[in-house]
Amino acid sequence: MKIFYMGVLRNDSKPAVELCGESDLSSFSRFTRDNYSEFMMLFCKTVAERTQPGQRQDVEEKSYTFHAYGRTEGVAGVIITDGEYPGLVAHQLLSKIVDEFLAKYPRTSFTGASIRDKSCPLPQLKEYITKYQDPTQADSIMKIQKELDETKIVLHKTIESVLQRGEALDSLVAKSDGLSAQSKMFYSQAKKQNSCCIVM
Repeated sequence: MKIFYMGVLRNDSKPAVELCGESDLSSFSRFTRDNYSEFMMLFCKTVAERTQPGQRQDVEEKSYTFHAYGRTEGVAGVIITDGEYPGLVAHQLLSKIVDEFLAKYPRTSFTGASIRDKSCPLPQLKEYITKYQDPTQADSIMKIQKELDETKIVLHKTIESVLQRGEALDSLVAKSDGLSAQSKMFYSQAKKQNSCCIVM
């Protein structure tokens, strides 16, 4: 079980802006770590943009799950885990993170055109991403269970199911400003290698 990323993004306008975030990509090779980071952030922003206020959703993409929680204040919390990490614990952490963020930064703190990535730091994320690698460290789940009973978590099987009609993952990657040329090349080469392995 592994948490790769946790953060809060402004999602009331496009593109989404990462207000605060912390990642743990130590399980990836140092040669591909930056590529994985860029792709996770691209998908993270896409999921945040497609998470409505009051909505909770889980988006599965390959062996990763993007847990998202939208709030009416114009933000969404997102946690990226592996497929084994318990969704209930991830959503409990999302509630905690977003509540703490909004207690520190009222909506007026992150509105306006000048807001940029990581402009509203939340230092405790560094502690949380380490502490909650073990899901048993999460506090009582009663509060989240009550919220989950009242709302439905939408489970999407792939990132494609979150994309808008007619929008393809390839075009999202191609037109993204958040990916370097190296990451785009990494994506196309990985896709070519995977398609060569398919046996009819």
